[in-house]
Amino acid sequence: QVQLVESGGGSVQAGGSLRLSCAASGGLGTLYQMGWFRQAPGREREGVATIVTSDGRTYYTDSVKGRFTISRDNAKNTLYLQMNSLEPADTAMYYCAAMTRWSTGLWYAAARYNYWGQGTQVTVSS
Repeated sequence: QVQLVESGGGSVQAGGSLRLSCAASGGLGTLYQMGWFRQAPGREREGVATIVTSDGRTYYTDSVKGRFTISRDNAKNTLYLQMNSLEPADTAMYYCAAMTRWSTGLWYAAARYNYWGQGTQVTVSS
């Protein structure tokens, strides 16, 4: 059974940093992309960043470019999101997601990802 388990969330002040981790287990099979999404109360789930496993290409939503970095440790089967210069607007539940069935579409389309973690809360205070 595939499991994605996020960790690393917490409460920080604006300008601070956090590193989220997502440990994958259970045999994902063919893995096309892994990504981070977030959802704030009353808002839709938003794609934050994704990494293409075949060639390492990364994509970010505009609001986090230059502040967040997505990376993956293949040996450890772990996905990371380094978040620097955090802002109150970054406050949300952050979810890790994996795409093991190929489909066409935008990288931040949540429906393209078929495995999800349970989420880790990030709270940034001003």
